Amino acid sequence: MRVAVVILAAGEGTRMRSDLPKVLHPLGGRPLVVHAVETARTLSDQPPVLVVGHGREAVEETVGEGVTTVEQTEQLGTGHAVLQARGVLRGRADMVLVSYADMPLLTAETLGRLVQRQRENRGPITMLSLIQDNPRGFGRVVRDEEGGVAAIVEEAVATPEELVIRELNAGVYCFDGPWLWDHIDQIPLSLPKEEYYLTDLVGMAVQEGLKVEAVASRDADELLGINNRVHLSEAERVLRRRINEHWMLSGVTMIDPGNTYVGPDVTLGRDTTLYPQTHLRGETTVGAGCVIGPNTVIEDSTIGDGCRVTLSVVEEAVMESGSDVGPFGHLRRGARLCEGAHVGNFGELKQSTLGPGAKMGHFSYLGDAQVGAGANVGAGTITCNYDGTRKHPTVIEEGAFIGSDTMLVAPVRVGKGAKTGAGAVVTRDIPPGVVAYGVPARVHGKDEERRDDEA
Repeated sequence: MRVAVVILAAGEGTRMRSDLPKVLHPLGGRPLVVHAVETARTLSDQPPVLVVGHGREAVEETVGEGVTTVEQTEQLGTGHAVLQARGVLRGRADMVLVSYADMPLLTAETLGRLVQRQRENRGPITMLSLIQDNPRGFGRVVRDEEGGVAAIVEEAVATPEELVIRELNAGVYCFDGPWLWDHIDQIPLSLPKEEYYLTDLVGMAVQEGLKVEAVASRDADELLGINNRVHLSEAERVLRRRINEHWMLSGVTMIDPGNTYVGPDVTLGRDTTLYPQTHLRGETTVGAGCVIGPNTVIEDSTIGDGCRVTLSVVEEAVMESGSDVGPFGHLRRGARLCEGAHVGNFGELKQSTLGPGAKMGHFSYLGDAQVGAGANVGAGTITCNYDGTRKHPTVIEEGAFIGSDTMLVAPVRVGKGAKTGAGAVVTRDIPPGVVAYGVPARVHGKDEERRDDEA
């Protein structure tokens, strides 16, 4: 049976007290609506239908292609919102699952159970309910003698007997498609808010003598709706716990999971250890046997096996196996540490490559530079790569030795095995195997000759 998913995302979210539409607020680094869309895609081959309203253009830009959007120009309740999808879905799906962009913790497993129960249901509706002691103002699910749903009673009008019911309406439904579209515009107007609610479809089905079923959940966290910043912070804690538990069960050590932040798109290798206040964000991959943190941020980067990142920031960079950075290092966009390369405290790279086994100990900056294998970059070295208009490259060839406080005024090349003296200002290319020092730096023979003179 064909399944379509409708996601309601039209609300303004005034309780967020924000200029940003509610469904675009980030959770674990992803906008709320993206969580809902990604889950929906696991349930249906059809593109999810997103009902948008407030901030439509920004929401559509965020979700991108592969999503069908329809607009709810007036905020007239959930029933009215789903009605907007009838034109694009009628006759195209046997079942319609209705969910919400502000319930980002709903899992594909739970929604899949809802869909499966509706496949088996002779009636037109299967709803998701929650069993818990704290009713939180939700409507109560009243069941009949056969265990089917007889009614949903809102808390404000519930009798004392109904108020003790602990099965609550979560507001998520799976409908028989043809029945839904035939009844959606028959929902009565509810006062005093003058809105149309999906809840009333349950009563309509019962009145017609049709079966309404409920799939009960005991996981209140999964059904957390985001209405304000407090709810958002609660959802962050739940998502962080889920993600961290997944990786710990997969072989990752977290010294303090409550203070370790791993995004939903991050992947981690086994036997990696994460220390407190580690933040892994975006499309980041960390290999096996790494040690990351404490107090480290890695974003949209690739970290190989056996790497170490200590009290450092890594952004859009690559670290090959066995390389390390920190403490207080900064690998900026386009930085690459090849196998076994080392960047020490207060080192910074941007659009630069440190070759296999190369070392940049401390207090140095490389921009637009290529450093060969086994080269050594002394403390305080700086590539002067920007002339105020354009960026220029620096090349340090294999085995070169750059003395402390060397200024490399790009474009410039230091040849294989060449050396610069401390405080050198290099404005011209240095041939392989020679020694250069001074301001500006001048060649003073080969390194072997210099050692013979000193002897």
